[in-house]
Amino acid sequence: MQSIAEQMAEKLKQIAVSEFFEQNRQILGFDTLPRSLLTCVKEAVDNSLDACEEARILPDIQVEISQIDSKDTYRVCIEDNGPGIVKDQIGNVFAKILYGSRFHAIRQARGQQGIGISACVLYAQSTTGMPTRVITKVAEKGYANLIELKIDTRRNEPAIVKDDVLLWNKPSGTRVEFVIKGKYLRNRQSPFEYLKQTAIVNPHARITLIEPDGTKTIFERATDELPRPTEEIKPHPQGIEIGILERIAKDTKSRTLLSFLSSEFSRVSTRVAHEICATAGLPEDMRVKDLTLDQKKALIDAFHKVKIMAPDPVCLSPIGPELIKKGLKNVLDAQKPDIYIQPETREPCVFRGHPFQVEAGMVFGGNLPADEPVQILRFANRVPLLYEQGACAITAAIENIDWRRYGLEQRGGKGIPVGPAVILVHVASTKLPFTSEAKVAIANVDEIREEIELALKACARRLKNHLIKKRRREHAGEKFTIVREVLPMMAEMCSRVLSRPVPDIRRSMTRIMNILLVEDTVEYRDNRHEIRVTVSNYTPKRQRFTVQIPLPENAVHEISQIKPVRDEKNRVEFEMGLAPSESAEVKIVLTGLKKDEYTRNEIYVTGVDPALLVGAEPPSGEMDIESLEVIEEGDESIPDVDEVKSDLDTDGEQKYSGGEKGG
Repeated sequence: MQSIAEQMAEKLKQIAVSEFFEQNRQILGFDTLPRSLLTCVKEAVDNSLDACEEARILPDIQVEISQIDSKDTYRVCIEDNGPGIVKDQIGNVFAKILYGSRFHAIRQARGQQGIGISACVLYAQSTTGMPTRVITKVAEKGYANLIELKIDTRRNEPAIVKDDVLLWNKPSGTRVEFVIKGKYLRNRQSPFEYLKQTAIVNPHARITLIEPDGTKTIFERATDELPRPTEEIKPHPQGIEIGILERIAKDTKSRTLLSFLSSEFSRVSTRVAHEICATAGLPEDMRVKDLTLDQKKALIDAFHKVKIMAPDPVCLSPIGPELIKKGLKNVLDAQKPDIYIQPETREPCVFRGHPFQVEAGMVFGGNLPADEPVQILRFANRVPLLYEQGACAITAAIENIDWRRYGLEQRGGKGIPVGPAVILVHVASTKLPFTSEAKVAIANVDEIREEIELALKACARRLKNHLIKKRRREHAGEKFTIVREVLPMMAEMCSRVLSRPVPDIRRSMTRIMNILLVEDTVEYRDNRHEIRVTVSNYTPKRQRFTVQIPLPENAVHEISQIKPVRDEKNRVEFEMGLAPSESAEVKIVLTGLKKDEYTRNEIYVTGVDPALLVGAEPPSGEMDIESLEVIEEGDESIPDVDEVKSDLDTDGEQKYSGGEKGG
């Protein structure tokens, strides 16, 4: 007779990972109908972007969502112009969970675990019983492969339902179609919002969305520059844990400790390896296989004490300040922000042996709501994070900053600030610590959160600097308005009392004001926009400067009075020289626009001290003429000592991992 333990042992058996996720799909982001539909769009689009970038192809992606049969059944189609997939790998890519090429590679990529797209196939067959349809074509073939498949959840293997070929009028690419249970909503956690944010941090991609009601939205690419290709690197010693060290030591082909350190780790030269061995008190020629647990712990401690260069950035692909600007402007231009803060890209750092890099940007003013919490745009490896905002390290970093010091409202100096602003944070890493397999929030790792805070504080200081300058300009404008109204009245009264002609007070106004005043109007009549720009020199000396005016590209313009030195479809430039108290006027007529398509002018002036300008702004050197103001990093005022101390900033410090700084 069997014992109870033996009877229990007979019931034990291996569970296939696909079978596990079939019964626990909420772990992967399939917990509600709206989120399930979004997850299918997200995983397919991420795969398309990765494939295009690896093949060095500018992505052109179309997402079509249509409602079929019942109200909660949708067909989701994602098509790209990528390199395609060879036939032998189609089943494994789409219908085998934990099958991929990037899990062990230490380089930045959107997908790494081989779960996402296979989970969508699993969700489709679980909720509608329908197979997933894949059409893919590689450039060398004259035809496309058509495969319909499911997942054999007992074995975690593809089950091919249909295998065919067809002619496809496309050089190469992939189209995947799911029929799923879902719900389409257009809110802040919708496919529309996801693709909109994807376009911000992937400005090289052209993305088309066709919604269930037929609405078609195209997010045009803002640049033809592909992201820098990433290169695989070896693990960085900083942050390595004992278990990972043991695995690397077990798999290494190196015999001695010295060769092991210099060959298996990034940024460890022979000189640094000598220093690590000395710090750990271990002989350089000892066999790696003979390392005891205590000796391995000594190595871990030495990694933290020895100064080791930060990881090689070739494994990361940050967006960069200029492309963050272009991406935000390309998507948010309709809200006409007042200012686009110069973004901040931090130097690479390390957590648990994995390099990461933080970027931050801010947009302020315009039509953004002033009485609501700021909008937070969270990104991980160029992928928007739309769910679980409160559980994310990005949100924690934002809440830790006292935004009142930088011009935003925040009760108690904690929590999400209120004001007309958008805060963008992007974290790029070779292995991001997500809170779950759904990859919707970054775990609150100290090293990552601290870097986010430093990046945000750099942007916040630039915002504060801008608001101070803006208040000064407004004060100068108010002062000038008063002087212009009061002085003529005083002159007229004096002339009446003294029975003398009214004196010319322009020189007096110049001595009092010391500004270069730019006044402009926009009037719409007879199906035309009439723009008038008047520049007056109220400074005590002659001023030479250039006036730059951006114009909409879809309009025809005519210029009178002053001949421009530069006349292009999207902007005009005028060079002016004005003596004290002199004025000049420019008139531009726009045709081909509706009344609401042009309601205000953006005017930039170069060649004069920005402190003298009232009614215009200095343009960005990097962005040239854009419809957003850009505050350049070099134009930033010096923060006070207490501010620098509280920010814990490290600007100017050479970046190392190891020692007290640790990355």
